[in-house]
Amino acid sequence: MSKKALCIMSGGMDSTLAAFMMKEKGYEIIALHFNYDQLTQKKELECFENISKALGVKNSYNLDLDFFKQIGASALIDESIEVPISGVEEGVPVTYVPFRNGIFLSIAGAIAEKEGCSVLSIGVVEEDSSGYPDCREEFINSIENSINLGTATEIKVKIEMPLVNLKKSEIVKEAIKSNVPLHLTWSCYKNSNKACGVCDSCRLRLNGFNVAGLSDPIEYV
Repeated sequence: MSKKALCIMSGGMDSTLAAFMMKEKGYEIIALHFNYDQLTQKKELECFENISKALGVKNSYNLDLDFFKQIGASALIDESIEVPISGVEEGVPVTYVPFRNGIFLSIAGAIAEKEGCSVLSIGVVEEDSSGYPDCREEFINSIENSINLGTATEIKVKIEMPLVNLKKSEIVKEAIKSNVPLHLTWSCYKNSNKACGVCDSCRLRLNGFNVAGLSDPIEYV
């Protein structure tokens, strides 16, 4: 019986690399994607599907979470809140989606229990992230403990967050080394055709490639 890893995959660079790292460790990958009415939902789903093919995924979940739209309170969902492009924000950014990773991981815990997965992977980055509270290592560890306390299976799930302490430039280098198809990934918060290049996520990505001395293979406005 093969060992299984449930990989939360947004279609972005970080979660894609995390999934490829799990495959390199010999895990059978079960891919998990969430549609939560984010502005770039269609593009992210397309990327997820293409990346899953590149990974050779045979079993995947694509879940619709329509309640996020009702909650709102984030520029990634509410079109009345502008996605910031100045690169200067104090405190938690308006692109933060309230407790998103907590909700994602709770659902993932249920699927991992059903599928008999010993590992659950998520591409959170703490040091070089946008300051989201649900990307912190301490938070992810607490969710892991809660999942194992609240599930019936004897298999204890380990939440792998292999990128949590890396800088974006280190992630780019690691992705190149692992032959990750970065041209299939998407990071932009605003656009679904060509990346805007000015939102916080694009800035982080472009800076990562710049510091790594490499060119980003996706198109920008």
